[in-house]
Order: sequence, then C-alpha cells, then structure tokens
Amino acid sequence: MPEQKPVLIVGAGPVGMVAAAALSQRGVPVTVLEAGAELSGEMRGSTFHAPTLDMLDDLGAAKAMIAQGIVAPRLQYRSRDQGIIGDFDFGVLADVTRHPYRLQCEQFKLTRILHDLLRDRPGVSIRFDARVAGCTDRGEDVEVVLEDGTRLVGSHVLGTDGARSAIRKSAGIEFEGFTWPERFLVLSTPFDFAEHINELADVSYYADPEEWFFLLRVPGLWRAMFPVPAEVPDEETLTEAYGRARFSRIGPEFEDCPVRHRTLYRVHQRVAKTFHQGRVLLAGDAAHINNPLGGMGLNGGVHDAVNLSERLASVWQGEAAPDLLDQYDRQRRGVTVEHVQRQTIANKQNLEAKDPNAQRAFRERMAATSADPVRAHEFLLGVSMIGSLRRAAEIA
Repeated sequence: MPEQKPVLIVGAGPVGMVAAAALSQRGVPVTVLEAGAELSGEMRGSTFHAPTLDMLDDLGAAKAMIAQGIVAPRLQYRSRDQGIIGDFDFGVLADVTRHPYRLQCEQFKLTRILHDLLRDRPGVSIRFDARVAGCTDRGEDVEVVLEDGTRLVGSHVLGTDGARSAIRKSAGIEFEGFTWPERFLVLSTPFDFAEHINELADVSYYADPEEWFFLLRVPGLWRAMFPVPAEVPDEETLTEAYGRARFSRIGPEFEDCPVRHRTLYRVHQRVAKTFHQGRVLLAGDAAHINNPLGGMGLNGGVHDAVNLSERLASVWQGEAAPDLLDQYDRQRRGVTVEHVQRQTIANKQNLEAKDPNAQRAFRERMAATSADPVRAHEFLLGVSMIGSLRRAAEIA
C-alpha cells in the first residue's frame, strides 16, 4: 500500500488551525504552511457564535477561549431617537446548544490556543515563513510550491489563505460577487460605553439613515464600527479628527474617547465558484467573504473547516469515495449563498435604511420579534447560524 501523504493546509489563521485540529483528531496527518514568521496578532474577527463554540469544545479549545473572552448573553438593536427597539436573550437557545450566548474574543487568541494543542500532536507539522506561490493538482496527489522554490507534496491542499488566496488563484477558481462602495472603520477604545449608555448590551447595533454604527465589547476594549462614504480618502479616515467626529455622532460627550486601534476595511460580498476542485479545497475567506455585520464570516469559516474535515478524513482513510467532497461543496457553498450572503446584506440594508416606511417596518419587526418567545427563538437560530447549519445538513 503506498504511503499516505499529509493534507497541506495553507494559512494558519483560525480556519486553517481548526481544520488542522479537526483532521488530526481523526488521524489525518497535516502540514500547515503559514506565510508569516509567527501567528498573526491582527484584531479582526472577535465574535464566536453558539454552534461554533460547540465545535471548538469538541476540539478541546472552547474552555480556554471562554476564559479569555467575554460572554455576551444579549443582543440589541437600537436607534438614536428611540433607544432600544429590540433586545434578545441568547439563553432561549439552551435547548439546542451547549453555549447559549455569543463569545467576544479576538480570533488571534483562538489560533494560539489551537497551536498549543497541536504543538506536540503526532502527525502535525506547522511551518512558518512558508509563503505559498501556487499549487498543481497532479491527479494522484497535489504539489504546492513555496515562493522560495520549496516543493511539498500532499494528498490534498486546503486553501485557508484569505481573500487573496494563492491556492484559489492558482486553481483558476473564480471569486464571484461585488465590493461595496463604502468602507468600514473600526475604532477600538478602552472607554466603557456601558457606564454611560443605559442598559447597553455587549453587542448593540444602531440603525440610522445618516450613519449607522455598532458597539461591541471585547476584553478591555469596546470596538465601534462606522461606514465610511466612498468619497472620503483613506488617509482622512485614520486621523484623530475623523475618529472624534465618529464618536461624537454616538453622543457629543463621547468625542474625546481615546483610540487604541484603527482599522479600515474594504467590504466585499464574494463566493468562490466552487469550494472543491479535484484535490484542491477552499474554506473561510479563501472561499467566501461578506460584510462583518452579524459576525458570520469567521464563524462560517470554522463551520467550513469542521464540515470538510469529517468528509476529507473519510476519503483520506479510504472509507469513502472522493466524490464525498462534492457534498462539502454543495452544503457549505450552498448555505453560504443562500443564508450568509443574504443575511449579511440584509443586516446592512436594515441598519442604513433611509426610507421612513422601511425604517418603521424594521423597528416594528424587531420590537415584535423580541417580545414573542417563539419568534425570538426562531430569530436567534438564524442570527447564531444554527439555522444555516441545519439547512446545510439537509443538502445531500
């Protein structure tokens, strides 16, 4: 019997590291190739939904994540003129999840927790300063070439290398969709908004026709996100004056909030034409990107990794035919297009609605849904992505 080759995972972000943990847990050797000299410390995704925490718990990572994060049991929708228009308690999901809340914890903490779990696990190799230039599916295996000329051979390659994925580009897979004209600015501050805004939840979205925003608590900081009009130059958005003007829109008393981090995002809604092509697979941002309202990008990537690992392990071990990987594409790509893209676009449109009738309809809908336990439960199934996972499981 020929020697089984490892699965090559390109990118040591949260999706790549979850895939490495899930595959190795099933006895599949993996080699993780990370372009950087160390794990990234970027303050990007910070929301972990209930089913994601269930998955991380199965991998042995959730307990440490919860210890380093903030448990957020409530979700609010607000407006400047009406205050709270909808208040939701994730506790109603206790019948369907072991973690009925959102966890606010920066994604770089997860990669370090997983790195510690995998450091000495047999069959796991994590290589840094290993920037990938491309890959070739050779039929019986796949070859990955690093920028320094090094060549590695694996049974499959999994691209978890972000929106500019070298694996996706090398495989010639289209990245269909569009880019929003505006950008999103995230300002992180140690100022505690909860001490000054009555009954403020740790996750609060403000609908406003002129400038929506949201406030999100992470350990030691609040993150405030604002839309930036297309005509405002990038360099202007990163000035102290621009930041003060954004905070003053929350309330004039907040103008002088100190800023610890500024991040400007270009916002896309794109999905790869396929997540599976021969021995090449895609997951996370390499496969799909969306606006961050709702925290579905990072979580969807973790769901990709767990779904794929179960199927890829069966194929690698000879227990299933290679076409089982087509089911990964049907389930995860299908639910990304059907649920995640649609939901994140709707989240943005609801917050920024300028038509008075649309504004009123959104506010009335949120108020009625939060007041009805049955409707609130159904709504939170969607918001937490439990609904999308159930839908994916229905796709044969």
